Order: sequence, then structure tokens, then C-alpha cells
Amino acid sequence: MKRVLVIGATGQIGSELTLALRDRYGGQNVIAGGHRRKPSDQLLSTGPYRIVDCTDANTIAMVVNEYSVSVIYHLAAMLSATAEADPQKAWNVNMNGLYNTLEIARQYHCSVFAPSSIGVFGPTTPRNNTPQDTLQRPDTIYGITKLAGELLCNYYHKKYEVDCRGVRYPGIISYQQLPGGGTTDYAVEIFYAALKKRRYTCFLRPDTRLDMMYMPDAILAAFMIMETDPEKLTHRNAYNITAMSVTPEDFALEIKKHISVFSIDYDIDPVRQSIADSWPNKIDDRAAREDLGWKPTYNLASMTRDMLEKLSDKLQIKLK
Repeated sequence: MKRVLVIGATGQIGSELTLALRDRYGGQNVIAGGHRRKPSDQLLSTGPYRIVDCTDANTIAMVVNEYSVSVIYHLAAMLSATAEADPQKAWNVNMNGLYNTLEIARQYHCSVFAPSSIGVFGPTTPRNNTPQDTLQRPDTIYGITKLAGELLCNYYHKKYEVDCRGVRYPGIISYQQLPGGGTTDYAVEIFYAALKKRRYTCFLRPDTRLDMMYMPDAILAAFMIMETDPEKLTHRNAYNITAMSVTPEDFALEIKKHISVFSIDYDIDPVRQSIADSWPNKIDDRAAREDLGWKPTYNLASMTRDMLEKLSDKLQIKLK
């Protein structure tokens, strides 16, 4: 049985992916590696937990050696808006953290899942149906580190035959864990505000169109690429994937179908708006569909319905 280490297991994606991996491979075979956020009771009770700082290679090596880890899911990263506020720290976490993981993977013969982001695209990239292979000139430190990470993973595969794989995640929506400083955070915040206050003030313009994905599909994508025959991986790292291309106004209209009194207004954050304006309106994910069999299971309507139902139970707030 393979042993899996999740670095960044207490983050937005990691906290749910770790539990899904434990369901798939057994609790004791999936080690949750966290550092900055306090682990949940569920994360602690369902399998091993260790302090893993991605910027300290020794902490990664100790856990990989102790548990004979063969697969590493590297999810530790500073997100777009937070990274812009502290680019030096973002470089250390996003780049040096990934480098440390790849070096340990090389030494211990581990495979690696290292997700990228739509942030790798920049203002000169085609914004509609953004191709899998296209001009990439990001102008944020987050995008720069993610693009450099894609290239570094490709290098480690070519040079050292490390089995690196990844997808370019869009904005991720989840009711379990709040995001941590991303440009698409509004797509989670809006549901909390809809239930608690029946109104939301959005930091992006109402017509800002971006790719989004519900967490179950984000987890599905990770499983699909890691379990695909490597001979089928024509891109290997950084497949475009998406589930829906939506605006804040789209979210508001869909939520109003469930909470009729819900209203939205706007107080634009110039930093996050400028980041959003440099990203695609909609990416082309045909390569992932062809190579991985990728197909999302949630659209805006089904995601909104499920988010509101699950979140209303979590917060113990009635929908109506």
C-alpha cells in the first residue's frame, strides 16, 4: 500500500483532500503535514499528523523517511492577494518550498502532485478559451512563482525522472474551509454572507468573469491525474481544468433563487481587481478532457444548491 504525505494539509484544498485520500488509501497511510493553521479534530483523529514546514527540507525528509512515503501532494502556497502583500515571503514559500519537496522526492524516489493555477496567465494571454499552451507572462508574484514551479517540475521530470504531475486550478469553492488571501475568495465569502446577513459587499466588479470549481471536483481532478497512466500524460504538469466561468453577478442571481431577499453591492479592491483583470475569462481544458477523461460534476446551479444546503447545516442557519 502506498504511503502519502500531504504538505499543506490544513489549507483550503489540503484539509479536504487529506480526508479524501484517507478514505481512498486508509487513514494510517496518509500523513497530514501542516504548519501555519491549527489542524481540525477530524484531521487529527483520522490519521497521522506531523508539523511540516515546506521551507525546511529537513522536516519533509524526516516524515518521508519515518513513514516510507512514496507520494507527496505539495499544496503549501501563499495565494495571490496575500503574496502581493509580501512578495519576498511568497517566493520563499512558493518556490523554495516546492524546490525542497522536489529534492526530497528525487532522493527518496517519490512521485509528486504539485498543482498550479490560472494565475500563471497574464494580461497578454488570450483571455477567452485560453489554450493549454500559450503565452504566459504573469505580472504577480503568485503567478510568477506558479509558472516557475511548472517549469521546475518539468525539469525534475526530465533531468531526474521524478514523477511530477499537476493541474492549473481555477478559483476553488468550499463550505468546509475558508480560503486564505486569494483573488477568488469572494466566491466563498458570498455564501457565508448570504446566509448570515442576506447581503454581500464584493471586492470585484460585477462583470469580472473568472473560472471556478467546486471542491469535490478539485479533489476529483487530483485523483484523476495521479492515477492516470503516465504514457497518456502529453503535458504531465499543469493541465488546464475548469468547471464554470462566472461573474459575481452570476453568483448573486443564482443565490437569489434560494434566498430571495439576498442583495449584493460592490466596493472594489484595486489590487485584487487588477489581478483578476490579468487572468483569463475562460480557459480551454480540452487537453485534460482528452488525456485524463476530465469532466466536472458540478455547475453553478448544482454547486450553489449544495453549498447553501451544506453551509446552512454547518452554521445552523435556515435558508429561508
